Amino acid sequence: MDVALVTTCSRPLANFHPSKWGDRFLLNTPQSTEAREKQVVEELKFEVRRELKEASNDYLRQLKMVDAIQRLGVEYRFEDEINEALQNIFEKFDKYCIDKHDLYVTALSFRLLRQHGYTVSCQIFDKFKDDEDLFKVPDVEEALAVVEFFEAAHLRIRGEDVLDDAVIFSKNYLESNLASLSNPIAEQVRHALYGYSIRRGLPRVEARNFISIYKQYASHDQRLLELAKLDFNMVQAMHKRELSELSRWWKCLEVPSKLSFARDRLVETYFWDVGVYFEPQYARARNILVKVQSLVSLIDDTFDAYGTFEELQLFTDAIQRWSISCLDQLPDYMKIIYKALLEVFEEIEKEMIKQGTIYRHNYGIQAIKLIVGAYFDEVKWREEKYKPTTQEYMQVATKSSGYVTLLILSFLGMEENVATREAFEWVFSRPDAVRATLTICRLTDDIVGHEFEQEREHIPSAVHCYAEEHKVCKEEAILEFSSRIEAAWKDINEVFLQPTKFASPLLYRILNFARIIEVIYTKGDWYTHVGPEMQSFINQLFIDPVP
Repeated sequence: MDVALVTTCSRPLANFHPSKWGDRFLLNTPQSTEAREKQVVEELKFEVRRELKEASNDYLRQLKMVDAIQRLGVEYRFEDEINEALQNIFEKFDKYCIDKHDLYVTALSFRLLRQHGYTVSCQIFDKFKDDEDLFKVPDVEEALAVVEFFEAAHLRIRGEDVLDDAVIFSKNYLESNLASLSNPIAEQVRHALYGYSIRRGLPRVEARNFISIYKQYASHDQRLLELAKLDFNMVQAMHKRELSELSRWWKCLEVPSKLSFARDRLVETYFWDVGVYFEPQYARARNILVKVQSLVSLIDDTFDAYGTFEELQLFTDAIQRWSISCLDQLPDYMKIIYKALLEVFEEIEKEMIKQGTIYRHNYGIQAIKLIVGAYFDEVKWREEKYKPTTQEYMQVATKSSGYVTLLILSFLGMEENVATREAFEWVFSRPDAVRATLTICRLTDDIVGHEFEQEREHIPSAVHCYAEEHKVCKEEAILEFSSRIEAAWKDINEVFLQPTKFASPLLYRILNFARIIEVIYTKGDWYTHVGPEMQSFINQLFIDPVP
């Protein structure tokens, strides 16, 4: 029996659609060729490493090789070599980019260096403007240079007007010339314009896409391409194993039958967290994050689309007390979630003791208390029919968006020398980088979801708060928030510029959480409404191997 539906009191039901996947990922057939594939990977790595070393005396070849390694998704296998190559590129940057008017080389150099925190000036692009301060229009044959310019401009920070202009100029140029281009350049341009930029796309999704583009270029490196394909499929097999284990855990909760009011989204949550870190070395961290985030999603729906005020008060109190003794005070449907949450955190505690990082366990609990407290603040607003100002809304809603909580949770299984005690305190203090990600998350979600949420009893979204407060239409509110989102991306870019407070593996979690929002939410709420786009991503990453 559905324990969530035994009461007849009025509830703000959202009628979420069921899982699109059923038991699709429950069973996993192990590969028998894994040992041989690992051997081939090592052989190909040796060859690619040798080629990269040979390229150190050829600036353009080295640029292209570093770019290809990164975009094909195998950078994690060559971290030391990439760092050495980028230092070499940085030392030669002035020689090859200041006095030469090659837009392709300049833009590619700028992007690669900025991505890795090198402070290179955007004024390098001033030379591509005419006397009227407008960019000179290249021939159509230079479309590849312009798409690189477009990609480079997405690394801009505040105050870099030349790169703001570059985004507009390159976008207009590429849209105007797209029809006259042929593949693979046309495919690359189309993806940059209507898919995702390199900076804002999810690395794993982008790698799958770029493999199909890269192989069409006659100049592609065959060994590198073979490595990328083999690596993608091996990592995919690992992801399938993880997803199978998680599916068995999730099935035991019986969400479709016992918690039918909530979104059944384990597979989508796994996709989300592969976006945070897809690499093999983060398997433990992924397992922790997926389990807790899946339960947080159930809690979110309990507060947002089912629980009564009295029930939610009881649940909030139980979370703050964090004790199995609280179980008896909860309604039956809440007991399922609360018990599962405590059990997962017991697993985490045992793992942390084993790793000598037990202090992290308490940070994880505090992160859950933070988000549940924010959920209940919103419930009180809903109960009182209170209309907050935009500032009041953002103070609470950036917490209820879950991104401080998820960032903390994403650190739990990471290396001790990266996710330090100081790093946990830093995230809880909500520095500029974290606030930027929170802004992107909250505002993007509200822009695409404000109409669906208002179909039931719900607090006003940021869009409604701003429109009401400033007496403007919703379209003007959305324009304002789109501007704030762009500014937040600039802030994230700036935090990567050296010297940085924390190691890049930590900062990339912040960037990747922002990227997830870009991919899942800018064109619709694909987590709540799992349509063909999200299903295609999941097919590409977890079902269909690269041919």
